[in-house]
Amino acid sequence: MVIAGIRQCSVSDGPGKRFVVLLPGCQHHCAGCAASQGPGAGVDFPLEELLDQMESQDVEGLSISGGEPFDQAEDCAALATAVHAQGKTVWCWTSRTFEDLAGGTDAQRALLAATDVLVDGPFRPDLARTDLPWRSSGNQRCIRVAESLAAGTAVLLPE
Repeated sequence: MVIAGIRQCSVSDGPGKRFVVLLPGCQHHCAGCAASQGPGAGVDFPLEELLDQMESQDVEGLSISGGEPFDQAEDCAALATAVHAQGKTVWCWTSRTFEDLAGGTDAQRALLAATDVLVDGPFRPDLARTDLPWRSSGNQRCIRVAESLAAGTAVLLPE
């Protein structure tokens, strides 16, 4: 998979200590977004090496951010599935919405199903907030994916 970077132990990208994979590029180019670098900004990185690095850390889970994870949905789904096999959680940030992804491609739906919490929605500078946990604008939601897929509607994490 193509990545832009790794944070081996973050406490700001989801609950507890997290292994963070940052992906390059995003076709949405949301105004003010810190992750809107071009698609050529990353490097190829073997999935097995990411898993080995994560296993060597004392972390509670994986956080996938970007760029746009759902642009590399097949690789990200494989990573998320392998992380679940380790008994860890998966959080994923996207500028898309849960509703769009639930009706997306097979690979996008596979990544969605392998995600525990989805932080969805584009960054909007007019709704920028610093007081929200794990998101930076008021339109973004923290969604419990398994419950949402079962209910057919977004089920939010409590504030």
